[in-house]
Amino acid sequence: MSTSPADDIPFPESPVMPNKLDGSHPIRFRCHRGVACWNACCSNIDISLTPVDIVRLKHRLDITSTEFLERYTVPYEMEKDGIAGVKLRPVDGGTACRFMVEEGCSVYEDRPTACRYYPVALLSMRHQQEYTDRDAYALVKEPHCLGHHEPHTQTIDEYRAGQGLPEYDEPARGWRQLILKKKSSGPTIGKPSKRSLQLFFLACYDIDRFREFVASDGFSQLFDLPAQELHDILLDDVALMQFGFRFLRQTLFGEMTIPLHADAAQARAARAHEKAMRLEREAAERAARDEGMVDEG
Repeated sequence: MSTSPADDIPFPESPVMPNKLDGSHPIRFRCHRGVACWNACCSNIDISLTPVDIVRLKHRLDITSTEFLERYTVPYEMEKDGIAGVKLRPVDGGTACRFMVEEGCSVYEDRPTACRYYPVALLSMRHQQEYTDRDAYALVKEPHCLGHHEPHTQTIDEYRAGQGLPEYDEPARGWRQLILKKKSSGPTIGKPSKRSLQLFFLACYDIDRFREFVASDGFSQLFDLPAQELHDILLDDVALMQFGFRFLRQTLFGEMTIPLHADAAQARAARAHEKAMRLEREAAERAARDEGMVDEG
């Protein structure tokens, strides 16, 4: 069974309670301006962003995804030499969220998924031999948070609905599945190339630059997408994001769902064959050199 790197249950010292919960589990929690710890969790942030978060926030701020990433985020490795994640950058020289104001969150209607979930943690899991992920939850209890003492009880599903999470979780599911599949596949698919890692970052996080890539002549020369489908994808960020996840499944895992032009497919196959033959020759030459060194010894 695999869990998303961003959602693993941490070590025992973590505020994440070690029990996996389902959506019907009741929790006692309420956050509001009258709570003494108001804004405390926004003063020391470690917020990973989903592709949906970036789309919502870049629209909120009326800037491109490229500008948003440069000004408001920092990248991090989800695994060594592996695919990247993106975290919200705190204020310069501090740990507080740059969207925090005295009244609360200045982007509240478009706040990130992690902020909406708190104090619940989403655990995305996939059993071996399964092709779909399943959700479970855990409760986060930090000493500074007094919301747990408020006399308000609801189920996790009710809490998620009240926080608007279904409209965030479903569009981001393809991204979580990519991370789960990469983690569970491990060395069986080999180390991703630098180009693959760049494409992952582009398609998942920099949606406006990914749009330029999909709209390019080079893309159209390789991929045989119907004109109307391409038109619709390019006009809608969410549709483009979903196409990006599909594109990455093809690029990273060979799930061929985006048709190639026949001549491009043949050329691609020829290049792959040539590369395989070259690697085989190089391996044979190394083996011959190693054997010669042994004989001389």
